Amino acid sequence: MSGLMDVALAGLALTASLAFLTWIASLVRHDASLIDRMWPVCIVGAGLVYFVLLPVQTVRGLWMAVLGTAWAVRLCLYITWRNWGHGEDRRYQAIRARNQPNFGFRSLYLVFALQAVLAWVVSAPFLAGMAAARPLGALDALGAVLALFGIFFEAIGDAQMARFRADPANKGQVMDRGLWRYTRHPNYFGEACVWWGLWLVAMSGAGRGGAWSVVSPLLMTWLLLKVSGVAMLEGDIGERRPAYREYIARTNAFLPGPVRKR
Repeated sequence: MSGLMDVALAGLALTASLAFLTWIASLVRHDASLIDRMWPVCIVGAGLVYFVLLPVQTVRGLWMAVLGTAWAVRLCLYITWRNWGHGEDRRYQAIRARNQPNFGFRSLYLVFALQAVLAWVVSAPFLAGMAAARPLGALDALGAVLALFGIFFEAIGDAQMARFRADPANKGQVMDRGLWRYTRHPNYFGEACVWWGLWLVAMSGAGRGGAWSVVSPLLMTWLLLKVSGVAMLEGDIGERRPAYREYIARTNAFLPGPVRKR
């Protein structure tokens, strides 16, 4: 157990180091939202540390490393591309305004240290699954399929939104096409699927001994729904964009479903 804890703490050390370096960059750029680009890197970075440091590298661990890396690279590149040249995200601007003076220093623990710890917690299925020695089974396949589905679902949703925003004719309009017709946040739904899928893989390998890693998908789903995702983005959007209120009335927030008739 102490060996496994040492490996876990090495993962935490990596997420903390990456967050600290991003904090330094944020002071130079005056942009705390840089952490959004590093968030997936912190999570999968911890997972890769586990894979390297654990005494045995299994096929299951390799699967998880590949799935996690694919998710992280895609999301990191997309967020970097989407935010390039736009300055600090308005969510972080609001946090900055609420925590003056000396937000630069305060952001070290309010934003970067907090996200480093959260990223470490989210990486839990990697540790549980990569340390497991059980043979591959049906639950591994189910979890891998769910994680792959989530990666593609959020990637398609992001691509559809990017095309929509790139068309000047859509300025001021509400995106309600493609996957966005069935859920207001296909990217968040896909994200949740990734982590529930990876947890199923971990459970297949570790059994009851890996049940504790359910903290990862539970935390991620809570963040997506109640903290930095749906709740934050839609807090005042109905007041700013009346057409979005109609979109809310006919479209599920998270789980895809049929369009509701009014």
